Amino acid sequence: MAKATNTRTATAVDSHIGQKIRARRIYLRMSQTDVADALGISFQQIQKYERGANRVGASRLQQISDALGVSPYYFFEDAPTVGKKMPTPVEGELSERAIVSFLATRDGAALVRGFLKIKQKSVRRALIDFVATIVA
Repeated sequence: MAKATNTRTATAVDSHIGQKIRARRIYLRMSQTDVADALGISFQQIQKYERGANRVGASRLQQISDALGVSPYYFFEDAPTVGKKMPTPVEGELSERAIVSFLATRDGAALVRGFLKIKQKSVRRALIDFVATIVA
């Protein structure tokens, strides 16, 4: 009997879960080392999870969920589906993946944090309109 090889490439779901781990970690202002220490693993392993290079098993996902203060379901919200055709993005608009990727950066998290601190709806709207004129 032939032995199965363990070669695989990261799936879209692996990448999505990794992005969600990174986004939540950055949102909480935790380093990869902070998360790794909470799980008893190396920060390099966290890097691999965040890149989608290594799959996250169910028990490890539960540990990550606990460390980041979310339910395991959080990591699957808006995840790509297998076997279903995804809607085609509208030309000229940013893809959902691009938006999620940006939110997983320090700049993205800082921008959202700052924006959410603006309580006046009119100021928020003025800021959105200002950005729209800059990029037009």
